[in-house]
Amino acid sequence: MPVIKVIEIMATSSSGWEDAAKNAVVHAAKTVKNIKSVYIKDQSARVQGENLTEYRVNVKISFEVS
Repeated sequence: MPVIKVIEIMATSSSGWEDAAKNAVVHAAKTVKNIKSVYIKDQSARVQGENLTEYRVNVKISFEVS
């Protein structure tokens, strides 16, 4: 039976929430192996004038511990 660990991180993107989520996984994968899933816990954005300038996601990344 595998053991799953969960970490929580925040990531950003200037192009959208989906890209921010991808950035979170790419960055986490540099040091975390066996990533199994990502859960988008929260989304927010920075606004400048009438434009969204930065998309932010708070994600939980699950990975198998060997």
